Amino acid sequence: MNWSEFKTIAHNGLWKQNPGLVQLLGLCPLLAVSNTLVNALGLGLATTLVITLSNTTIAPVRSYVPNEIRIPVFVLIIAVLVTVVQYLMNAYVYDLYLVLGIFVPLIVTNCIVLARAESFASKNPALPSAVDGLMMGLGLSAVLATLGGMREIIGKGTLLSGIDLVFGENSKAWVIHVIPDYHGFLLAILPPGAFIGLGLIIAAKNWLNLRAERKVRSQPVPVAMPGAVQG
Repeated sequence: MNWSEFKTIAHNGLWKQNPGLVQLLGLCPLLAVSNTLVNALGLGLATTLVITLSNTTIAPVRSYVPNEIRIPVFVLIIAVLVTVVQYLMNAYVYDLYLVLGIFVPLIVTNCIVLARAESFASKNPALPSAVDGLMMGLGLSAVLATLGGMREIIGKGTLLSGIDLVFGENSKAWVIHVIPDYHGFLLAILPPGAFIGLGLIIAAKNWLNLRAERKVRSQPVPVAMPGAVQG
């Protein structure tokens, strides 16, 4: 894989085909998990790890799996990897694991994981597949983190609330009180707030895309001078 291929895969995962903003896959976490930055980023990174490992595992064995049973085999591989990630979270970030609850094992049914396995890992070598999984996961994590941060600030007036679930009691001092003496805005931390926030982020992305397209169109096109010698 050369540098050009890496940039293309990275651009697709982080921006052009972002699973959270363009493909609109894996929307379940938006309802219940993205109410704080810590929760959203925790599930996003767990999903990233699963996508990367599943793509890396499926790519080398793709030619040995009969076409008729490829989907069940892919799901089985993903389920094993999710179980490993679940046990790791249970062992090292148990409090965060309890907060995320059922959404960790539900990564098995996340459309993003199976979609990348089917559309990319089953057709490409291991290294590009691993990069694709990593970039798609990071793209989703960025959307979840942005949405979680927005909802936490508007809903609670804080940022990094719940950081002690990962780093212990001493990390409570890391919580940033963005709006002191804030009484909260309930709608922001309820499921409708997730849809509204996601819509605003999608609108911002579309605006940036249109702005970039207008900038490209406004650039003057070089015109060859009559009689110019072509070398």
